Amino acid sequence: MTTQPGSPEPSRSDIEESMSWRGISSRASDTDSDDLSEADAEQAGGEVGGATLGNARAGDARRLLASLLAPHRMLLALVVLIVVVEQACLLAGPFLIGLAIDEALPDAVDGDQSTLIAVVVAYVLCGVVMGASKVGMFYAMGRISQGLLLDLRTRIFDHAQRLSLDFHEKYTSGRIVSRSTGDVDAVRELLEEGMNGLTSAALTFVCSLVFLFFLDVPLALIVLAGVVPLAVSAVWYKRRAVRIYRRRSTTIAAAITQYIETFNGIRAVQAFRREPRNARIFRTLNRRYTDANEDSLLLFGYFSPVLWLIGNLTLVAVLMTGAYRIADGGLELGVLTAFVLYIRRMYEPLDEVALFLNTYQSAAAGLEKVAGLLAHQPGIAEPEHPADLPARRGHARKITFDDVEFGYQDDVTILPRFDLEIPRGQTVAIVGPTGAGKSTLAKLLARFYDPTSGAVRLDDMDLRAMTTAQLRGELTMITQESFLFSGSVADNIAIGRPHATRSEIEDAARAIGAYEFIAELPDGFDTDVRKRGARLSAGQRQLVAFARALLADPAVLILDEATSSLDLPGERAVQHALATVLEGRTAVIIAHRLSTVEIADRVLVVDGGRIVEDGSPNELMTGRGRFSALHHAWRESLV
Repeated sequence: MTTQPGSPEPSRSDIEESMSWRGISSRASDTDSDDLSEADAEQAGGEVGGATLGNARAGDARRLLASLLAPHRMLLALVVLIVVVEQACLLAGPFLIGLAIDEALPDAVDGDQSTLIAVVVAYVLCGVVMGASKVGMFYAMGRISQGLLLDLRTRIFDHAQRLSLDFHEKYTSGRIVSRSTGDVDAVRELLEEGMNGLTSAALTFVCSLVFLFFLDVPLALIVLAGVVPLAVSAVWYKRRAVRIYRRRSTTIAAAITQYIETFNGIRAVQAFRREPRNARIFRTLNRRYTDANEDSLLLFGYFSPVLWLIGNLTLVAVLMTGAYRIADGGLELGVLTAFVLYIRRMYEPLDEVALFLNTYQSAAAGLEKVAGLLAHQPGIAEPEHPADLPARRGHARKITFDDVEFGYQDDVTILPRFDLEIPRGQTVAIVGPTGAGKSTLAKLLARFYDPTSGAVRLDDMDLRAMTTAQLRGELTMITQESFLFSGSVADNIAIGRPHATRSEIEDAARAIGAYEFIAELPDGFDTDVRKRGARLSAGQRQLVAFARALLADPAVLILDEATSSLDLPGERAVQHALATVLEGRTAVIIAHRLSTVEIADRVLVVDGGRIVEDGSPNELMTGRGRFSALHHAWRESLV
């Protein structure tokens, strides 16, 4: 069984201690000694499935975005069409103004109003079409963005649920929350605020440049020369923004984790007066997040004025060159006017482009994190061709550990190679010192992990040939915690059989001996148990868990220290319920309290990952082995 690391010794600061609990180390960097290293921060999730979380790069983020956009191809095509029409109307404005100055007004002075009227009508129509285009754009982009976000949140939640226990033991829930909230919100901002502006700005820039070459090539070349420093500035901004937004995403994930750990363990926090230290840790994380935001704003504050400076210098150069050419008669005033208007239209959206780059870097960092999470495959793979489990004989199945060896790491063996067979209907208790490998054996049977070598079988079928749904229908595990979800008592009992009737739920509770206390609750079976079942005592939660197991009707039942946290009255009630639950089933009981062992048909004593004793409780108690010593020590502790 995995040995949990103890609390680290305080070193440089409280924040480093907090991060070391989650596997995060804080290293000094060349740029900022207080920054979280990206690789170190992602080590909070550990290395799962051979890849480190957070190692997804921009290519992975782009592929993820492409897969999310794929179902919306038709709407995207509509958006492109709308943008083209909008930009055509927008860019027609300067051309119409130049036409009015050079041709329509001179014709009107000569008495011909037709050209001027045509220009005015065309200008008004362009305005109407642009307004309608914006309405269509907002509608289409809203549909795309909300559909994409719905898909992305669903993918994160569903994928995180499918990932194996080894992943969740290393990757904190706070980081998953951060992926599905902060990082998804960054994508939302990109879609709702950035994409429209970028598309419009890009088309405006390109089409304006084309019109400029159409109007006058020498002046257009001056404008084109200004594009070079624009591109250099954009590349400079992008490189720095990537680092800042990755740091921001990492830090907010650590802050969310600190929130969740603090308030999930609020009893321990208050009991051991950890509030000041937690406050210091959170203040440090909060300051780092604020610093990252300030850095992003400062970077944008440098970038935006540079864009405007380049645009204004380009405009001045065009005006000076155009003025000289008009004076020489080589350029018409209407052409220069249209040219200036096109330049203004080219550079007006640059703020939107800068804002988009700001939003894009934030979203790209978020998508990289999400892509890193989604890239992980469950350590427990579903079979490509699942086999059909033979029909049960009665309520039980045979369990076989066939030449099994297991280690959490390749170079560390927890359970040396062993064989074990548990016949149908037999109750086996596994005892031994802490860290002996008892719970690891139970996790192999529940297929939270696969053995390093050998096979675990149910009625001679390898668990790896069964789907997860098949296995969960045959096997139920009850732990010491007996986790209850927020909701009614009835809902918690029916988790294993969601479609069970109320009478079946009540019958299961009555058989376990839980009916009386449930009926006395304010709303009976409809009483909300509240967060983690806080409304019920430990013994009551355990009885609800047993009623849940009885209703699910598994062939194999695993009890992992299910009575270790109970007082004597609670233990007696649970012991009575156990007899009902175990009847006719194959059962594996991991126990520290030897009172639980007495109901077993067979006892296995485990030490150092090896089965050192195997026999009935009476046989082992009367002997001189380890179980006998454990039993005598337990009896003396009761006295």
